[in-house]
Amino acid sequence: MQKSGNTPAATPAGPALDPDALRAFAAAVYRSADVPEQDAQLAADTLVQADLWGHQSHGMLRLGWYYARLRSGAMKARTECRIAVDGGAVAVLDGADGIGQVVARRATDEAVQRARKHGVAVVSVRNSNHFGTCMYYTRIGAQAGCVMMLMSNAGPNMAPWGGLKKKIGTNPWSLAAPAGARPPIVMDMANSGVARGKIYLANNRHESIPSHWAIDKHGNPTTDPAAALEGFILPMAGHKGYVMGVMIDVLSGVLSGSEFLDGVHGPYDPVNRSGAGHFMLAVNVAALMPIEEFNARMDAYIASLKDVPVAPGHEQVWYPGEMEAQADQRNRAAGLYLAQETLADLARVGAEAGVPWKDYFAADRKV
Repeated sequence: MQKSGNTPAATPAGPALDPDALRAFAAAVYRSADVPEQDAQLAADTLVQADLWGHQSHGMLRLGWYYARLRSGAMKARTECRIAVDGGAVAVLDGADGIGQVVARRATDEAVQRARKHGVAVVSVRNSNHFGTCMYYTRIGAQAGCVMMLMSNAGPNMAPWGGLKKKIGTNPWSLAAPAGARPPIVMDMANSGVARGKIYLANNRHESIPSHWAIDKHGNPTTDPAAALEGFILPMAGHKGYVMGVMIDVLSGVLSGSEFLDGVHGPYDPVNRSGAGHFMLAVNVAALMPIEEFNARMDAYIASLKDVPVAPGHEQVWYPGEMEAQADQRNRAAGLYLAQETLADLARVGAEAGVPWKDYFAADRKV
């Protein structure tokens, strides 16, 4: 996600991990839970890709949560999506409590295909699950020549403005567009000041968090990630983030016919069906102007953005999505370092799944 900078890299505590081996390990864990091969590969790729982008809050850290939901049956291993409403440029996709990543990819493909035919498409998704980073899917749309928007509701982490009870999720959304010869321009953000996964990551690393990220269960500011997880995540920009979260829930949950507010259960809940809903909009650039003209205009746009003096303390001027694209290249070459607690949990999950961690990562194995 294009959040407030990339997740800081984990402190190296061993050899770098081969992203391909991580992907193979995660796919094997999914297969052990009766997930079909193609779906297992997709779900594994979304996790490793988040780590490659530098967003470890949405990477392999989450494999254990997804695996627990598959084991309990809260998330079905066999994803059987169906088109519940087919209105040409408009469709409703029922995910039937399947794997969120598989449902979201199906919605992406539907949106792109319908936008190519009609110029624009809306795909409303109900009965889905958490799907990882929004930008994984909007970038696919952008690479297919569409301007893509995706939003999703989530399990409650924030209180309504003026309240003191968890009612609304961090409810992320993403916009992506082709960017000529460059990687797509991407915005991806939650409507909280920070994604909940980053607080889990800080808790895993035994790190404090900024006092503006969350409040404890009594409504007091806290720098303790454990107290924050028990308490409430704060909305981005005060009431503005709260309002955005509400409207995303209206579009993703109410409009889709899925669950909403505290009827939604997040990936941290191992036993309850999620009921998550999504809203996807795709605009075929070629329906508005030749794609070559759009790409040239985007090249000029980004060049103008970057044609300013670099501020002190910054390496360069970034356009949205560029930081992730560069991190991807860097991490593919150098390998990934994950938090020790994440590694320990992956070893635990592998043991439960009958997928020994050592089969993929010997103690002396390097990238």
